[in-house]
Amino acid sequence: MKADPKVQRRLLDLQAIDTALAQLAHRRRSLPERAELEALARELSALEDERVRAQVAVDDLDRDIARIEKDVDQVRARKDKDEARLASGSGPARELEALQHELVSLNRRQSDLEDAELELMEQRETAQGVLDGVESRIAEARERRAATEQRRDETLAEIAREEEFKRTARQPLAGDLPADLIGLYDKIREDTGMGAALLTGGRCGGCRLDLSGADLARIRKADPDDVVRCEECRRIMVRTNESGL
Repeated sequence: MKADPKVQRRLLDLQAIDTALAQLAHRRRSLPERAELEALARELSALEDERVRAQVAVDDLDRDIARIEKDVDQVRARKDKDEARLASGSGPARELEALQHELVSLNRRQSDLEDAELELMEQRETAQGVLDGVESRIAEARERRAATEQRRDETLAEIAREEEFKRTARQPLAGDLPADLIGLYDKIREDTGMGAALLTGGRCGGCRLDLSGADLARIRKADPDDVVRCEECRRIMVRTNESGL
């Protein structure tokens, strides 16, 4: 394949743009915010599980407290009824005496229930504190996630603007190159990531290897408009006065 040396040198400008585009694509894939968001997702998932357990503990204690309060209300109602009968003084003496014994038992029962309720309420206060702490950590993690997402989106927007600028510059440059030359360049670039490289001091700028004496002799014999390729990496080597030929 042949191409004017000036045209061949323009491949280096094209390669510079393509290298920049590849770097931008790598930057997009390797944004630190991506790893941060994955870690935050795991953290929030674990916190949500913790919140569910804490909420269940609070709900269980609420049910136990409600049950005891119902029992206390029943004891109080029974006491009120017995006290009213005693106050009326009506009924046989043996029955009134039985009511007095029952009131003693009811007072003891009420005291036991109220002690149990107080203990449960203390447990609930502790459980609520645990739940509040977990919810606070969830809120803080969500704030960090929102801030990280904002940084990610801002960086992605910046990358997109740079890519658009590079693609806009690439289009006329690639369009002015001969079809066979740009076709070869694109094929090599798709295979290796780099389509053309500068030959400097007898070294290929693509694979960074020094050319053998035979390769240098071959290239010296080539016409200036011959498109030469590295025998090692197969990239197009662009020759200049610095090529060491």
